[in-house]
Amino acid sequence: MTKEKFKIEIDTLKKFFELYCKNKHQNINSFTKNLVYKDGNFKIDLHLCTKCKEDIEYCFQRLLECPHEIKPRCRKCPNPCYEKSQWKKTAKIMKYSGVRLGFNSIKSKLKKMLK
Repeated sequence: MTKEKFKIEIDTLKKFFELYCKNKHQNINSFTKNLVYKDGNFKIDLHLCTKCKEDIEYCFQRLLECPHEIKPRCRKCPNPCYEKSQWKKTAKIMKYSGVRLGFNSIKSKLKKMLK
């Protein structure tokens, strides 16, 4: 996968995990995660609880170790690398956040149309 695609993937994980954590958990802390991928350094500022921090770090590790040059969606991957229990947690977070982000997008489009 290219460095640009890697950046998109980590930004998507950040957005989804932060939205989920903000709406579901308390005791949110700020921290910075540095990732190195193909000689590129990526610095990510995250605002998550301890449990969500552990979960997103697992996702980052899986992403760093992805063997596919053209990365498929994880749910359609022929060789899944997530542990089953971790996959279920991540899928729950992605579903929750994806629905809310979709509603926000529709809501903002409707507001623009009504103005």
